[in-house]
Amino acid sequence: MANKFDYSDAAVVVVIGSGAGGGTLANELCQRGVKVVLLEAGKRESSATFVNDEWASFGQLAWLDKRTTSGSWRVAKDFGGLPAWICKTVGGSTVHWAGASLRIQPHEFKARTTYGDVPGTSLQDWPLDYEELAPYYARAEDKMGVTRTNDIPGLPGNNNFKVFYNGAKKVGYSASTGHMAINSRPRADRASCLQLGFCFQGCKSGAKWSTLYTEVPAAERTGNLDLRTQAHAAQIEHDASGKVTGVVYFDADGKRQRQRARAVCVAGNSIETPRLLLMSASSRFKDGLANSSGQVGRNYQRHLTGSVYAEMPEPVHMYRGTTMAGIISEEARFDTSRGFAGGYELETLSLGLPFMPAFLDPGAWGPEYASALDNYRFMAGLWIVGEDMPQATNRVSLHASERDQWGLPVPNVHYDDHPNDIAMRTHAFSRGRALYEAVGAKRVHYTPPYPSTHNLGTCRMSANARDGVVNKHGQAHDIKNLFISDGSQFTTGAAENPTLTIVSLAIRQAEFIAEQMTQRNI
Repeated sequence: MANKFDYSDAAVVVVIGSGAGGGTLANELCQRGVKVVLLEAGKRESSATFVNDEWASFGQLAWLDKRTTSGSWRVAKDFGGLPAWICKTVGGSTVHWAGASLRIQPHEFKARTTYGDVPGTSLQDWPLDYEELAPYYARAEDKMGVTRTNDIPGLPGNNNFKVFYNGAKKVGYSASTGHMAINSRPRADRASCLQLGFCFQGCKSGAKWSTLYTEVPAAERTGNLDLRTQAHAAQIEHDASGKVTGVVYFDADGKRQRQRARAVCVAGNSIETPRLLLMSASSRFKDGLANSSGQVGRNYQRHLTGSVYAEMPEPVHMYRGTTMAGIISEEARFDTSRGFAGGYELETLSLGLPFMPAFLDPGAWGPEYASALDNYRFMAGLWIVGEDMPQATNRVSLHASERDQWGLPVPNVHYDDHPNDIAMRTHAFSRGRALYEAVGAKRVHYTPPYPSTHNLGTCRMSANARDGVVNKHGQAHDIKNLFISDGSQFTTGAAENPTLTIVSLAIRQAEFIAEQMTQRNI
């Protein structure tokens, strides 16, 4: 298919990545009359092509390009070539996400002020506060159809939620089916949830919000979008003044192409985004683009995670219904009496039987492990989502020798848990156990962290250019027509699932970019 806009058209904005940040930003710009070339490394799937089979879907949607890991985190031991479980497809990880849509709390925007000096961390306050983002949160909730906002009722609870809810009540928590960007009734030309149980595999009913079938088609209808699939960005170019001028990428045929641009917005997730900036090093920017601070790739965060699975006296069939069916938020608070700063959410989670052997206890063997799998239908499960501490040494860097299919240096993801993270995970495991034992669990399993899905922080916002990569609009401190539009701009991770905040920031960033273009500042 011929491109809508010419390679030499320097009036376009190039957006790299079509997920929560890039897909939303592209649509918001197109709605304002801005011409956008949207580069997506993956293919375009649809509700019709999604596969309700965990491993087959993983092969269809996951980002499986070569990557390496280092550090003491358990993921490096269990999944050394798969540090993150994200998607390479139109819609990015909004195809795969479970739908939880939570606002970061006011105090979490001021983590350094609130938590104080936590030794070994690189904590900073965000350069914007909750009040500044609140109107955009409201717009994002309406756009995404978040339950329990805009008079949208909550989702029904499945069996996994009922076990979770009753255990919560027993130990003094409250629980609900949460704020989910999954239609509980038809809305915005999308059907209501059919409780199929394959949220991670792409929503075949279209009830779950994804840029694949919301933002991207809406942008196409404006006539201002040129979506190019299987387009892998390799380098961002700049002129003698340091202003970015375009993007070099490999197309679906493996041919090297160059798209000129008025501005470039990078939304490739928190591994590919810093990788691209580092690969774009030049004689002027020897350490990579937007990296005068040395912060590109640093402060990688992936949320404190881990799961608790419990074998109950009666069958639960947790795989039936929404994958993430409920939430407890009481532990998402600042309370150092628990032995750590920051907080965490407890969220119901289920894995299908094909995935369970891979993730329950990677590498395990023997009768106890086998008996747990035999009792799969009796299992209930939850996931921990907690604020891990940013550390400058947790970082994405370019591997010295390993190369990908295009001959480009692969990203290496280095991560070590901070003592605060370990203390939080230990506390969360114990609370999960207490919850399930309160309703008669026969056996409880602690599952180590899966490959990362909430990748954050590697191009963080900062008030001062020496402390981060971008300002509060996601605009690079060093290059005014270069923007970061995904979770890598997060200054800290907070305790909440990040997608709602990524979408809110993208709406806000689109306003800023359009205004700057009108004023001829970019």
